[in-house]
Amino acid sequence: MNATPEDSSKATRPSVIQLNIKEKAALYASYIPLFKEGGIFVPTERDYSMGDSIFVMLSLPEDPRKYAIAGTVAWITPSGTTGGRARGVGVRFPNDDKSAELRAAIESRLGAALTSDKPTHTI
Repeated sequence: MNATPEDSSKATRPSVIQLNIKEKAALYASYIPLFKEGGIFVPTERDYSMGDSIFVMLSLPEDPRKYAIAGTVAWITPSGTTGGRARGVGVRFPNDDKSAELRAAIESRLGAALTSDKPTHTI
């Protein structure tokens, strides 16, 4: 009996998601400051696993730029979660200069709201 190993040479392409955040309150609810490099919650109905690659095209309130982030899934909120939380994934930003620039842009927009104890999509 010959077993055929799975072809691990097939690289799966990361999914691409466009996320347009238009309000400061939505940015607060989506930002994940607990990740050292920063991160963002992406509402989605698609199933992901921890560590999956995701490419996010992110726009922020009052910012004409689009930020392209190649991150990884580091948080999963499944459907049916208590507390009325949206289904989706938390994408951890990579440790690079582009992510540091994005994190600074987010944190400058949020300002004092970063210390709020209001619930977010993740915590």
